[in-house]
Amino acid sequence: MFKKKPNIKPLAPLKSSERRRTADQIIADFGIEVPVDPNADPEDKTASTAGLTVLRKSILPENALSARFTTTAGPNLKQVSGTVYVGSHEGTSGEQRILWAKVGDKMYPTVYTLWHNPRIVPLLYTPLFVVEKLQGGADLMTPGLQRGPPFPAKATKGAVVAIASLEAPTVPMAVGTCEIDVSALQKVQGAKGHAVQTFHWAGDELWSWSSSSKPGTDPPQFLAGWDDDKDEEAALAAETAAMGLEDEQDGGVNLDADPTERSEAEKAQGVQGEDAPSNKDFVEEVEDRELTTKEIDDAFRDAFLYGIRHHMDHNRDHPTHGLDLPLSQSNVMSLLVHPFLPTYTPARTASLQIKKSSWKNIRKFIKYLDKQQIIKSKDRDGHEVVILDIDFKDRQVEAFVPYRLPKKDTAISATNGKPAAPLSAESSVGQKLKLVSLLRPKEKLAPILNASKADPRGLYTPVELKQFLTAYIDSENLVSDKNKRLINLNPQIANSLLGSSAADDKALAAGTIARDALAERMVAAASPFHAILRNDDNIADTKPKAGAPPKVQIVLETRSGNKTVTKVSGLEVYYIAPQPLADELRKTCAGSTSVDRLQGSSPKSPVMEILVQGPQKDAVIKALEKRGVNRNWIEFVDKTKSKKKG
Repeated sequence: MFKKKPNIKPLAPLKSSERRRTADQIIADFGIEVPVDPNADPEDKTASTAGLTVLRKSILPENALSARFTTTAGPNLKQVSGTVYVGSHEGTSGEQRILWAKVGDKMYPTVYTLWHNPRIVPLLYTPLFVVEKLQGGADLMTPGLQRGPPFPAKATKGAVVAIASLEAPTVPMAVGTCEIDVSALQKVQGAKGHAVQTFHWAGDELWSWSSSSKPGTDPPQFLAGWDDDKDEEAALAAETAAMGLEDEQDGGVNLDADPTERSEAEKAQGVQGEDAPSNKDFVEEVEDRELTTKEIDDAFRDAFLYGIRHHMDHNRDHPTHGLDLPLSQSNVMSLLVHPFLPTYTPARTASLQIKKSSWKNIRKFIKYLDKQQIIKSKDRDGHEVVILDIDFKDRQVEAFVPYRLPKKDTAISATNGKPAAPLSAESSVGQKLKLVSLLRPKEKLAPILNASKADPRGLYTPVELKQFLTAYIDSENLVSDKNKRLINLNPQIANSLLGSSAADDKALAAGTIARDALAERMVAAASPFHAILRNDDNIADTKPKAGAPPKVQIVLETRSGNKTVTKVSGLEVYYIAPQPLADELRKTCAGSTSVDRLQGSSPKSPVMEILVQGPQKDAVIKALEKRGVNRNWIEFVDKTKSKKKG
């Protein structure tokens, strides 16, 4: 609904009484359970209202504001008006976001509210590629529903629901209204029609609005509470105890197991190696079922080992194989685990969640790896553990045999569409880059290319296009007898390569044109394409992208009076991960850095921007050159200099 930016009137603070009344109405409408302290005296009125007060603040913070808005919706651009409620949750640096939107008599939570208030609405699941379509404004069709039946009992017709992907089942990414009674569905296979009408999603204009014009906040990787099924936890605990796994403190699998023995999860995969053929037939042979706790543990351990081996193979000359130690918990999951999980089918994808392992969380998983002596870890800040060192010569790492990776988890290059290694911490340092510029002839050049039997829709270098022109000139005997440097014009040349400029009019009048000038027009009459090749990549194996080659943008700006900052963007197409570069610049420049989505970039394919305190142009260029970026591929803009008058 909010593809287009809504017109929001000036915000006004909510009175305390109005805020409480609105929060109470939300609690009643959504049937939200008010938390109660089981140890409190039932007759203690203060204790009985404490839970309600906390819930009110969580749903609608004390700093809440409201405003009327108008927008258009539907194919007929119907005028829609309502009210937005703005505020900031605790622990979000005070950034004001839209938390609720009311249209008619129905209140809708935004993803920001759902990320801080688990289970206030029913949660439905669908594959990630469907979520990406929802983020374009599509509705959720009935066949797209997963992890059911049964579906949540509250997902009745007209109910507000949240939608998450199977790949990140604890993170709601869209909000909508049930078009049918989803809770009553007995099956979805073969069903037709809409299940949920999408109202709002992470990436729309409600999500991107902020009080300080900052871009929308990226979704978290995991949220406790949204996947907290007590019955499932009890079943997992019983299964864990029955298999004699590690105690609750450490978790894990049998530490005495032979590391060279392949796990059941690996054996079931059949074919080994990253470079195995297409997954299509293989995936059809894999049983689509929920995995046992032991199989989930095996898969996470093997994925971690695979991640280490992958970085060792792709960063042989780097002392830590492209991994910037210490590694945080989130980096462990994003760099070494998630890309290498065997998520071949929807049921297996739903199973392979760290919460469903015997460890239950990444912290205990890392502790288990430490106990296995594969890594060395250390507690940080009392609630997180980081990896300080990795034993790349550990017997389990050396004995590990890579298996076939799911096709959907293969990283795709931003420039040529071919599989690429994940952008790990320092995988770009020392890389060699080559920028190839190509041209695609326009349709009007087809007769000229036919003389060389060249594909009219092919991609060619400027030299090749000039050679095709020469072949056509020779086939038509167009070289002037008086001057070999001049070409006689025929109707085809005139229509294809000459325009209405004064120079072209003069050539038409003379009936001849210089060969060099004609060659320039041949090149100008083609559309530019480019490809960025990394290390040993071959142009024959790449898929060039339309347009001129992109440039890394370095911009100097003045903020907060006279403070200068340096902004860097456009890194991804050169295989450079923004966060590791920001970490390096923070150390090199002895100043703070941050990484945020570049304003205006697509939420589906975001371009990240690094902000460095101070004028750091030279330091940035030096860091980019270490990563194979030529100075000619960098565009520098200095906005700190005052414009000259007159």
